[in-house]
Amino acid sequence: MKKIDKRTNLFIILTGIFVTNAIVAELVGGKIFSLEGTMGIEPVGIALLGEKWDFNLTAGVILWPVVFVTTDIINEYFGKAGVKRISYFTIVLIIYVFVAVYFITKLAPADFWLDANSFDENGQPLNIDSAFNKIFLQGLWIIGGSLVAFLIGQLLDAFVFHKLRKITGKKYLWMRATGSTLVSQLVDSFVVLIIAFYISGQLSLGAVISIGIVNYAYKFLIAIIITPLLYVAHYFIDNYLGEEMSEKLMEEAAETSKTMF
Repeated sequence: MKKIDKRTNLFIILTGIFVTNAIVAELVGGKIFSLEGTMGIEPVGIALLGEKWDFNLTAGVILWPVVFVTTDIINEYFGKAGVKRISYFTIVLIIYVFVAVYFITKLAPADFWLDANSFDENGQPLNIDSAFNKIFLQGLWIIGGSLVAFLIGQLLDAFVFHKLRKITGKKYLWMRATGSTLVSQLVDSFVVLIIAFYISGQLSLGAVISIGIVNYAYKFLIAIIITPLLYVAHYFIDNYLGEEMSEKLMEEAAETSKTMF
């Protein structure tokens, strides 16, 4: 009974980390930040496909690496079935969050709240209700694009991870983890932009490709940098479960994943 409890607890903890970071990443995704400005350096001004682009990224990329690492850990111990279960569950919750936020933005603001926040810190006029709605409401194309990209990315990550596991066996965790992330995020980076900005007519295809390349370059670098965290997580999880239970879970994950996709 104790081993079953540990397995269940591990799944709950990983689910909590996964869902929390995915939802927060979606909520803050509307902010575009300058990587160069954050680092205190001049914009690089890369010439690409006839346009000049700096490292301007969606704030969601700060949290998605945590989702990537969690996905690989779930893959390792619970297989593709575990990844699919959590991914579908997360999509339902993300939809719920956006529906809830939509109706909340339709609530009539209190007069005293508007008056108390009628100026910003620089003394400029401010409509706090309009700002609140602007921050929390994203276009339907962006919401749809992010959900489709998220699901495709997660399922592709699980697929590539276990294809590589068949080749590497228990060794080279870094290879299957980094490889699956790089492949899935290549697709994810462009799917969301194509749906949200190109199909909706907001940006040209060249602009979408340029932004996608910059975003993917960042994700590529982060995927390599955070790889050691997988080994740290592996160490603590193996110690928590015990060697026997840990080996059993990984073997079951590998076996059950052979019959999927």
